Amino acid sequence: MDTDSREISRMWRVYRTVHQMCRDRNYLVAASELDRSLDDFRAQFAPSGKVDRTRMTFIVQKKLDPSIQMFVFFPDDESVGIKPIKEYFQRMTKESVLNGVVVYRKKMTSSADKLMSHVTGKFRLEKFEEANLLVNITEHELVPQHKVMSDEQKRDILARYRLKETQLPRILSDDPVARYYGMTRGQVVQIIRPSETAGRYVTYRICM
Repeated sequence: MDTDSREISRMWRVYRTVHQMCRDRNYLVAASELDRSLDDFRAQFAPSGKVDRTRMTFIVQKKLDPSIQMFVFFPDDESVGIKPIKEYFQRMTKESVLNGVVVYRKKMTSSADKLMSHVTGKFRLEKFEEANLLVNITEHELVPQHKVMSDEQKRDILARYRLKETQLPRILSDDPVARYYGMTRGQVVQIIRPSETAGRYVTYRICM
């Protein structure tokens, strides 16, 4: 397999994982995208034999509230600078999309990182390196099942166990699973592990 073919296969895997991530965040994702074959991916995004990442950009909307949308961007630069990040924010502003994900090739410049971390207000732009999306970490046999709770479910859990938020165990916002689900400060995740005695063991963690 030549270099271009390996790169196409690699990006096909990344593309698939990103769509699984969107689905697991409760965004609407077409089955045709989740099941897209390597040949279909090549025909759509690499007709010339090289992957055109700019064509891979897509937008999804929440299942229960279509007004909540998210862009997924794939910059072509190996080192992403300020320019594409500004363009993404401008596009999000123009189309009133508050959430975005940047899937970058190898690195982001410090200035691009700073711009993303200092954007205030209602916009949220996350970043993932392609190498970290080659496989879906939630499908690994050693990763227990995670389910992010809604605000109502969180209130019910705290009331049921007579707990304050500060009494819950923590999961850091930069934890790989927390990042996969896009968790933000204050959100609670239910973690289900198999148990030899009870069948399953359920715990809750709050994102910090």
